[in-house]
Amino acid sequence: MSNGAPDEGVPAHRYTASVAGELEERWQRTWAERGTFEAPNPAGPLAGPVPPDKLFVQDMFPYPSGAGLHVGHPLGFIGTDVFARYHRMTGRNVLHTMGFDAFGLPAEQYAVQTGQHPRTTTERNVERYLSQLRRLGLGHDERRRIVTTDLGYYRWTQWIFLQIFNAWYDERQGRARPIAELEAEYASGDRALPDGRRWAELTRAEQRMIIDDQRLAYQSEAPVNWCPGLGTVVANEEVTADGRSDRGNFPVFKRFLRQWKMRITAYADRLLADLDDLDWPDKIKTMQRNWIGRSTGASLRFPVLERPDAEIEVFTTRPDTVFGATYLVLAPEHPTVELIIAESWPDGTPADWTGGAATPADAVAAYRRAAARKSDLDRQENRDKTGVFLGRYASNPANGARIPIFVADYVLMGYGTGAIMAVPGQDQRDWDFAEQYALPIIRTVQPPADFDGEAYLGAGPAINSAFLDGQDVDEAKKSIIEWLEAHGHGEGRTQYKMRDWLFARQRYWGEPFPIVYDEHDQPVALPDHLLPVALPEVDDYTPRTFDPDDADSEPSPPLSRATDWIEVELDLGEGPKTYRRDANVMPQWAGSSWYQLRYVDPTNAERICEPENERYWLGPRPEQHGADDRGGVDLYVGGQEHAVLHLLYARFWQKVLFDLGHVSSSEPYRRLFNQGYIQAYAYTDARGSYVPAEEVTETDGRYFWNGQEVRQEYGKMGKSLKNVVTPDEMCERYGADTFRFYEMAMGPMDVSRPWSTKDVIGAQRFLQRVWRNVIDEDTGELKINEDRPDDSTLRALHRTIAGVRDDYANLRFNTAGAKLIELNNHLTKVYGERPCPRAVIEPLVLMLAPLCPHLAEELWQRLGHAASLAHGPFPTADERYLTEATVEYRIQVNGKLRGRVTVPAGVARDDLITAVLADERIAGLLGGAQPRKTIVVPDRLVNLVI
Repeated sequence: MSNGAPDEGVPAHRYTASVAGELEERWQRTWAERGTFEAPNPAGPLAGPVPPDKLFVQDMFPYPSGAGLHVGHPLGFIGTDVFARYHRMTGRNVLHTMGFDAFGLPAEQYAVQTGQHPRTTTERNVERYLSQLRRLGLGHDERRRIVTTDLGYYRWTQWIFLQIFNAWYDERQGRARPIAELEAEYASGDRALPDGRRWAELTRAEQRMIIDDQRLAYQSEAPVNWCPGLGTVVANEEVTADGRSDRGNFPVFKRFLRQWKMRITAYADRLLADLDDLDWPDKIKTMQRNWIGRSTGASLRFPVLERPDAEIEVFTTRPDTVFGATYLVLAPEHPTVELIIAESWPDGTPADWTGGAATPADAVAAYRRAAARKSDLDRQENRDKTGVFLGRYASNPANGARIPIFVADYVLMGYGTGAIMAVPGQDQRDWDFAEQYALPIIRTVQPPADFDGEAYLGAGPAINSAFLDGQDVDEAKKSIIEWLEAHGHGEGRTQYKMRDWLFARQRYWGEPFPIVYDEHDQPVALPDHLLPVALPEVDDYTPRTFDPDDADSEPSPPLSRATDWIEVELDLGEGPKTYRRDANVMPQWAGSSWYQLRYVDPTNAERICEPENERYWLGPRPEQHGADDRGGVDLYVGGQEHAVLHLLYARFWQKVLFDLGHVSSSEPYRRLFNQGYIQAYAYTDARGSYVPAEEVTETDGRYFWNGQEVRQEYGKMGKSLKNVVTPDEMCERYGADTFRFYEMAMGPMDVSRPWSTKDVIGAQRFLQRVWRNVIDEDTGELKINEDRPDDSTLRALHRTIAGVRDDYANLRFNTAGAKLIELNNHLTKVYGERPCPRAVIEPLVLMLAPLCPHLAEELWQRLGHAASLAHGPFPTADERYLTEATVEYRIQVNGKLRGRVTVPAGVARDDLITAVLADERIAGLLGGAQPRKTIVVPDRLVNLVI
């Protein structure tokens, strides 16, 4: 059935797919011409009259892939549209738009394969997405649409990077401050240098080194995930559990490289504490808390014997167990390994400690190569522990015991200090290692008498721990920290599992860094007037890739070959000089960390957003949300797969901008809602090959395709599974409003549900019945009357209004749809083919509008209204009709149901009993006798005991 052709065999004016298609296209065009969904700002080019009651609704950034949308993608988009449309109809100023997170590896890889510029691919994909989204009738403010790859957008992404680069975290004040203020404090003597020298005594290079080490955006030699097969560094989150890249499935190796990082750990406590003030799902909050991983304990220093200049620092949450530390372990990547490794094996070194190598250096080199091939998960979870001895010993600071130092891959450089004091009596991994290498095991906590395990992890009194003996764990922790601090061996400390954000990729399709390097290879921030730094045109988009197993290869980003761009002459205050640009680009997370701010003021060329506009849309509103409100988007909807990374990064950027005075809101998203997913059945034949799902038929619970039985699977949609259904198909077959109603009616927004194309017809039939109650299918004439509805209809109407308002406000779109179906069924039952009263039809159309806006607009216009219903009014329930006029009571005799009686609502007890006893059947059962006891459950039940 095509939208463009007449439907055969049906009345001329029935609401069919072709009718739906025509009026949907017409109303979408009308909305665009009228600017129906344009939300005014308080100031700037988009300024207009703004009511105080506003609503900012935002969808998580979609990535515009070449495959386009399938029916699962728009679930959240339609949901936010329904929510926004409802609130717009109640008179609120609603900001709802959508942009695209368009930088990233897929477009770059396609460019590598085809030679086509990534921008060409990206823009084509964006247009494809937009055409699909517009067909759904989403009420977006098109003026505010952004794409992260647009020069006017990433100019401000670069500007934010510079704000972070030019800031440091002042722990005294608990906030970020401009880096110039730190330098001024050092120069004035208000802040002492760590080594006690005077600022004026330092060379400029030394001063810059001290300053650069404290920036919120900084460079450091750090262990990274190097993927030779991709030719780039990947984030921890982009590495699979088996140590391979999630894109391309190439091996990933741990390497030390100089990389840009963001000091997100400085904000760890605030990121944790402020979660309490957010209206977010508890599950997401828990995931963020676990990711940040705050733990308290102590930092201890173990002197390296025969190396008076060296010591190993460890962090432990159980400093009370230090007397049971019988060896130390360093991560293979730990920089101290190179400093302390012995030249030869000490006399008496056990053979299995050496890894079969002639020298400690040889053993460590071989072990590092092997460890670099393992994922972090494999290194931690594997029960078979391996390691090599460094040929060195350390002194246990608690008792002076001589303990060996090992390198072992079950210790990770990314957590704590990358070194541990191994206490096998209290840690199972240490126990396994100690048994493997015949190392001493000393218990420091007394297990219960019936304990028959290996490492004991529970509570109990301290043993074998000198002055700690007999103390419980908490008391012993406090005592040993006091002792360590008094003797200069350590101090109490708070540690986080979260590491600083690795903020560089060796790719082409990303935001260039607004940084150049001087003759000393030190980074220099570009001034604002030199922004944006545009991506140069290149002939080859390919990062230099290597043999996937070549762990020793060196990154060579595509931009490093753009020599005319890399080398640049600039006057940055010291006269014209030649500088070198950064050949790396920012990660894809950069553009999605702040886009809510640009939606607020998308055309502002002078600043990221006008303060007045930011305060209006995002600022705290304690009078509305409580004293602890931190501001942010009123409703943010997206999948829970972004629970940690995107949301943490966005919160971090927002807090830095807040500290520096650029925004009034300290959180980006006040309320978060995770929509569920639409899943689908797929089918495989006897060979295990997928067959087209739409061609499969069901017979007696078995499934067949082309005459052969196939097996049903349940999961996600995908081209490879041959079960993709596109919204384009649904719009063509049924109309966009039918598709919208079906998706919203399938179940609660936050629950995943299976797609079933055959069930869409039910939504279409409902809309046809609504249409038929307003429009004569044969003549196309309006079919309503001006009579007052009967009381039962008025009660049904106002109960529906009250319920639907509550459902829309609380994102219960499926139950709102069910209530509208029930009301329409009531009209059909009561009025049949007779015209329905306008007084009921108009509220029904208005209530339907958020779910099915095109149909509602059409019916509203035909009902004689010239203005769009997009801005209301939304019906209000009349309290008079929300209470029942009568109540039906069930009548029991000796606990058995014997009848029913209908009485006026609120009837007095004596009158109720009189009505019950007057019932013919009940009177017959009583035979003239009076009940011995009468039990009344208000509005439900009367039980007579005889």
